[in-house]
Amino acid sequence: MRGAVVAVAVVLTTAVAGCSGATDAGTEGGDSITVFAAASLKSTFTELGQRFEEQHPGTRVVFNFAGSSDLVAQLDQGAPGDVFASADTANMTKAVQAGLTASEPVNFATNILTIVVPPGNPVNIASFADLARPDVKVVVCAPQVPCGTATQKIEDATGIRLTPVSEESSVTDVLGKVVTGQADAGLVYVTDAAAAGDKVTEIPFPEATKVVNTYPIVVLKDSGNPEVASEFTGYVTGPEGRAVLSEAGFGAP
Repeated sequence: MRGAVVAVAVVLTTAVAGCSGATDAGTEGGDSITVFAAASLKSTFTELGQRFEEQHPGTRVVFNFAGSSDLVAQLDQGAPGDVFASADTANMTKAVQAGLTASEPVNFATNILTIVVPPGNPVNIASFADLARPDVKVVVCAPQVPCGTATQKIEDATGIRLTPVSEESSVTDVLGKVVTGQADAGLVYVTDAAAAGDKVTEIPFPEATKVVNTYPIVVLKDSGNPEVASEFTGYVTGPEGRAVLSEAGFGAP
């Protein structure tokens, strides 16, 4: 295992990105809910939150997007929330074991990794093995983050060890390093690569299909609006949620 990664404290009031222009955190009464969601869900959940608000006038959905391990840590430290959606079952299990959940989590999506490089693929990456070349500056997720755990499993399966120049606390941070030219390549989810459009070039690799991340969602025990939280989780796992997730590249659970 790589060296320990210093945990980054995430301040809830600055980490939250809300629908309909909301930027503050916490459940503010009425029919507002706060959803703690994995960073890789930002695009799809923002859209689903907006649709949910339109179908439930007077309801407000506020999001806190971050790495799943950071989200569990925040919740375990008492951060207020109504729904938790993780990018893997391991971090959801931590939430369940910590007594943070109100019900049995429901799996709603799957995802796999892919390689992203700057447009035009300037360092000529063609395979997962190419990421181990000494001339390639590769960025990955930290081991405790779901995308980092998936990266390690692929390394174990292939016997190929990477030497990243950076290990990030969320998959969106990895993508950002590649988009801004701070890295030659990064490992992100296929959905993040799709959302980035022409800002990156995607290099799929067959080994990725051996490691599939499953995404569960659950209502939190201390939710201030459990009925609305339950409606939202049902919406995400229902036909409309499934359609939005599928369009973004997520697989079925």
